[in-house]
Amino acid sequence: MSSFQDFLISIIDWELLLRKFVAWLPNLISAIVILGGFYLLWQAIRISSEAVFKKTKLDTTAASFILTVLKYAIVSIGVISALGKIGVNTISILTSLGVAGLTLGFAAKDALSNMISGVFIFWDRPFVIGDLVEIENHYGRVERITMRSTRVITPDGRMLAVPNNIIINSTVASYTNFPHLRLDIPFTIGVNEDIVRTRNIALRVCSEIEELIDEPKPEVSVTELNDYNIGLRLSAWLENERLHIQVRDKLREILFEALREAKIDMPFETLSINPIRLESGA
Repeated sequence: MSSFQDFLISIIDWELLLRKFVAWLPNLISAIVILGGFYLLWQAIRISSEAVFKKTKLDTTAASFILTVLKYAIVSIGVISALGKIGVNTISILTSLGVAGLTLGFAAKDALSNMISGVFIFWDRPFVIGDLVEIENHYGRVERITMRSTRVITPDGRMLAVPNNIIINSTVASYTNFPHLRLDIPFTIGVNEDIVRTRNIALRVCSEIEELIDEPKPEVSVTELNDYNIGLRLSAWLENERLHIQVRDKLREILFEALREAKIDMPFETLSINPIRLESGA
């Protein structure tokens, strides 16, 4: 080990390296100061932009997109300026990145597709931050939209990072894009029950739930005529669409209790089994 150290000492001019480091140190300090300056600039722009967004009541989605673009632009300029200060040929780097970018583009086409899809989401705005959406059979609240993925918080507290290109190529159901939302509660009654009486009970239940609205009016329609029961559907419009899960469960429970109290038969599915006698041959 000592012989290897002696070998390094013999071939390296430590005094020359020290002089070069001392001469290069001011440039390094300047590069750090430049990075710090651009960081402070970003913080100042972020704080002032958030104040402007709040004053102009710009929605959260557009504000997030603008801040993301500003952040990447300022950081990129800061890094290039710092590298140029320490003597790095930034023009050559940018040229090399241009050539390498084409190569990386083919290798990372999925990542680039997500970034481009993210721009389209910000532009087309099928939903905004805070909306309740269903994407690929996953339901939840949009927490954040990044250039790569959309973060959705599910009712059970999980965070789903859905790639943006999946969103662009899928059907997205939004529960909060329009003023009101309709709740559909399917239920069944016996074939001998009075449909008109059952309808009146269900409509009375809707009038007792304050989260539901009177216009459009709630409806009860026949959906199925089976051998053992009649399928019905109660449809009612909700005032605050963000409460649709809670109100749907509440309406289903109150409807069940009202039908049971009124002695409405809600039969189980029944199966009839007929025995067959098998006779053995002679």
